Amino acid sequence: MCYCFVSYRFVDAILNFLLVWYYCTLTVRESILISNGSRIKGWWVFHHYVSAFLSGVMLTWPDGYLYQNFRNQFLAYSLYQSIVHCMQYYYQSGCLYRLRTLGERHNMDLTVEGFQSWMWQGLTFLLPFLFFGHFWQLYNGLSLFRMARLPDCQEWQVSMCGISFLILFMGNFLTTVAVVRTKLKSKDQAKPKALCVTMADVEAESSTQPEAMEEENPLFSNLDLFLFTLIAGLIIYWFMSRKKAEPIPEFKKLNQPAPSTQETSFIEKMKKTGRNIVVFYGSQTGTGEEFANRLSKDAQRYGMKGMAADPEEYDMSELSRLAEIGNSLAIFCMATYGEGDPTDNAQDFYDWLQETDGQLNGVNYTVFALGNKTYEHYNAMGAYVDKRLEELGAKRVFDLGMGDDDGNLEEDFVTWREQFWPAMCEHFGVEASGEDSSVRQYELKEHNDINMNKVYTGELGRLKSFETQKPPFDAKNPFLAPVTVNRKLNKAGDRHLMHLEVDITGSKIRYESGDHVAVYPTNDTVIVNKLGQILGVDLDSVISLNNLDEESNKKHPFPCPTTYRTALTHYLDIIHPPRTNVLYELAQYATDPKDQENMRKMASSAPEGKALYQSFVLEDNRNILAILEDLPSLRPPIDHLCELMPRLQARYYSIASSSKVHPNSIHICAVVVEYTTKTGRLTKGVATTWLKNKLVADNGHKSTVPMYIRKSQFRLPFKASNPVIMVGPGTGIAPFMGFIQERGWLKEQGKEVGETALYCGCRHKEEDYLYQEELEEAEKAGVITKLNVAFSRDQEQKVYVQHLLRTNKEDLWRQIHTDNAHIYICGDARNMARDVQTAFYEIAEELGGMTRTQATDYIKKLMTKGRYSQDVWS
Repeated sequence: MCYCFVSYRFVDAILNFLLVWYYCTLTVRESILISNGSRIKGWWVFHHYVSAFLSGVMLTWPDGYLYQNFRNQFLAYSLYQSIVHCMQYYYQSGCLYRLRTLGERHNMDLTVEGFQSWMWQGLTFLLPFLFFGHFWQLYNGLSLFRMARLPDCQEWQVSMCGISFLILFMGNFLTTVAVVRTKLKSKDQAKPKALCVTMADVEAESSTQPEAMEEENPLFSNLDLFLFTLIAGLIIYWFMSRKKAEPIPEFKKLNQPAPSTQETSFIEKMKKTGRNIVVFYGSQTGTGEEFANRLSKDAQRYGMKGMAADPEEYDMSELSRLAEIGNSLAIFCMATYGEGDPTDNAQDFYDWLQETDGQLNGVNYTVFALGNKTYEHYNAMGAYVDKRLEELGAKRVFDLGMGDDDGNLEEDFVTWREQFWPAMCEHFGVEASGEDSSVRQYELKEHNDINMNKVYTGELGRLKSFETQKPPFDAKNPFLAPVTVNRKLNKAGDRHLMHLEVDITGSKIRYESGDHVAVYPTNDTVIVNKLGQILGVDLDSVISLNNLDEESNKKHPFPCPTTYRTALTHYLDIIHPPRTNVLYELAQYATDPKDQENMRKMASSAPEGKALYQSFVLEDNRNILAILEDLPSLRPPIDHLCELMPRLQARYYSIASSSKVHPNSIHICAVVVEYTTKTGRLTKGVATTWLKNKLVADNGHKSTVPMYIRKSQFRLPFKASNPVIMVGPGTGIAPFMGFIQERGWLKEQGKEVGETALYCGCRHKEEDYLYQEELEEAEKAGVITKLNVAFSRDQEQKVYVQHLLRTNKEDLWRQIHTDNAHIYICGDARNMARDVQTAFYEIAEELGGMTRTQATDYIKKLMTKGRYSQDVWS
């Protein structure tokens, strides 16, 4: 019961509602009293307005780790303030009683004005408590301002509460100081008279009381207090938001991967550099950015000049000015992330499109969308941008392109691109230059004599950031988390399923159940060394690749200066099959005309070229090393190869732990990818092989994993009493381990926890039943109320999770339709997620008495309400 009072969010809401009600009634009461002649200081009325606003903002603050971090501090502050208010009440009421008895105050007065010697003892006792409360308000404000600077802070309530506490501190502190100063002055004046007080003195004092009251006016007016608060707020905001000036060695200034300040007007930049095409990209894994760079580079072949642009770096409202540039065009390469959402770097652009009502008349545009048909909202972001730009008055000059990563995304892009450029030439009245030779974007600079302290060794942003780690940690500043556990989960079989735990103590990293952990792997040193041998280069040479376009924000394709070894190990993706543009660019270096012809053919949209690329590169899964080994005449310069290779991307894993149980560690569950291709080559997954080889300790040295947290919408229901249905075969069980831990923790705290049903699966019970002991213990403890495991290959007829769902359809329908259960799906998007969704359609159709269309709409509504969530991949 005690815990519910302290922690339950519903009780928090009641408290904040009561505070709003309390302060609102105070302001109404005081306004009435002032109208009837009561002498209440204007600041106290304004104080109650601010307090009512603050409590209202706290009432709307959504639950999350930021709220949880501040709630205990706020509850303690509220408790302290209630005690101080009681002390103030007894002091004021006692003083007023005596003053009314003496006839010096009337019944409409609520506060003590003037000073009597007998007041001093009570006031000196009260003042320390008042000032402590004022400085607690300042501490609350500063805490909230620091919180507002965190990269994960999205709630407007944080800054609003911080400003409110700052106003309260300034007003209360200055008013209290002014009152104390006035009373001290009155006390000093009263001392000579204290030895001979007569009735005449009292009568004289009474007759002069109005003049004394005039002298007791506050030191500062309400306007003064407001201006002081505003100025102080701006000063504190500037102080907390500015970057600390640190003494940085000169070489660090010269070796930042990007300039510290960037021009936010892409229009002015285009005018300054003579560009007429801008290619914006929304990219989560780097593919959208890669396609944007290719289109920007293509423009040169058609007598135009383009630039690739990250919408996060520019003011997208300037899109309306694009018509100021002759023959201008905006191209959007927009990927869809998750359940139809924009990518992280396109979120602000997406928000602007939704909110703006400005006109884009005269703006020419086209969109290429990147998505995956296995997902529910296929290419939703690209389709939305295409439709919304047209609604705002922009002119679509070429049809929306759709790329499907479940099929052949590269082929979809090449086909669209080869139709797009001739159409643009016709639209703008220009002719292609016919220049087919490669256009280099970067030039090589070799560093023969350089201080190695100036050389990047795998850092993604700040030089030496892996040696001196500083929060906050994100995609450009990952935290090096030590590996504390690395164990094999399966008892037998030819696969390797692993459970890892990394330590985040001291990092200030916070996560919630359902979030993703991103890790940056490195390439296999064997492959890196073979590339160096086959190209005949010294991999330890220090080099820089500098952009030939001095106006570009992207100065290097990866952090420079660095070595070829570091670039191939940490920065470049050398494992995935290269895209057609890489083959096209490298073809010029093939000395065998047949090899050169085939490489260029594979880069075309001709049916024969598509088929050759499909069979030679994709089906045989040839990476760049395999291509170089199978085409002996192809020996490109390594700097050009490094220029063309895409960046090595972070890998995302569903976190398999709860921060309530494991606040200082993050758990990962993964299966090592390893298979043999048609050419007989053994292919290993980059990240899973790298993680598998991470030893807990090697000669006393801890293995570390560069990581950061990516927030997710995959969340347990707000009410713990709601039932949950979790479906996660294989490693899809990962986030549900966190859910189960959290539900168990809530149960231990005495909270009412609803039914928790788990549907998981594996091949054989005696081989790869993941987390068997933990799950069975959770079932015994009553945390898991129904444990359903599908062992697909332990019997002749294969059994999967969707079969178990149909078996338990009555229970499921009761939980969903009657008890408001939340459904969670995690795992394979291509087959499992679809089959599970179909099973839910069938259950709703049969037990809900619906048609298939109605059942489909019913499940879709659950998705809209956040009661059917998916964390799936293909």
